Amino acid sequence: MMKIPLQSKKNNKFTRKQLIILIVCITTGFIIGYSYKLTKNHEKINNSYIDQEESYREDLIDQQERNKELAEELNDLQNRLREYEKSFAENEVEYEHLIEEAEKLRLLLGIIPAQGGGIQVTLKDNEYNPNSTNPNEYIVHESHVLSVINELKISGAESIAINGQRLKSNSYIRCNGPVITIDGKQYPAPFVIEAVGDSKTLVSSLKIVGGVFDQLLSDNIVVTIEEKNLIQMPSINDEA
Repeated sequence: MMKIPLQSKKNNKFTRKQLIILIVCITTGFIIGYSYKLTKNHEKINNSYIDQEESYREDLIDQQERNKELAEELNDLQNRLREYEKSFAENEVEYEHLIEEAEKLRLLLGIIPAQGGGIQVTLKDNEYNPNSTNPNEYIVHESHVLSVINELKISGAESIAINGQRLKSNSYIRCNGPVITIDGKQYPAPFVIEAVGDSKTLVSSLKIVGGVFDQLLSDNIVVTIEEKNLIQMPSINDEA
């Protein structure tokens, strides 16, 4: 009688045990691995929170330092402002004088409108004399206009305009035949020059013996000078 079947049954029972042990080992390993992974993830999260908290703490420290610097800067500016106010109070007369000088400078530059008493000087071509060999001797030229303007500036004119065109500090004037060009704009004769300032002083400076008025008459230019109670001029920024 053969015993082979008995040995096969014993071998099959042993294999089932091994399978159970294998399953238990795999399950245990999975549980251990999963637990380890959870632990690592938890540590990473904790580390991330710690790093973020540390970053916030450093930002807060930097901001506190910056606030301290700004507070010191503000305090310094306030001290300087108090010094300026104290200086202005001690030098009120000088301060008012500087304001007046600044206002005069703005008027001369033409950046603010001007108005007040002054004079009006009109230059016209004279009638041509057929017996003259040079017709240019009866025409208003650039030099005539410039001589009037320069004399007015020297005499304290606050602002000057020619045919309504207000002059700037760097205005250029050029004669071109029967017209005159002022800062690129042409104006025909007669040339009306207006100046805001003390009218008595301005007239006296023009009519001084041997001065501009006498020179214009000797050049056959028709000149009229009028005192005006009110002359108004726009700023150079308001002109078209």
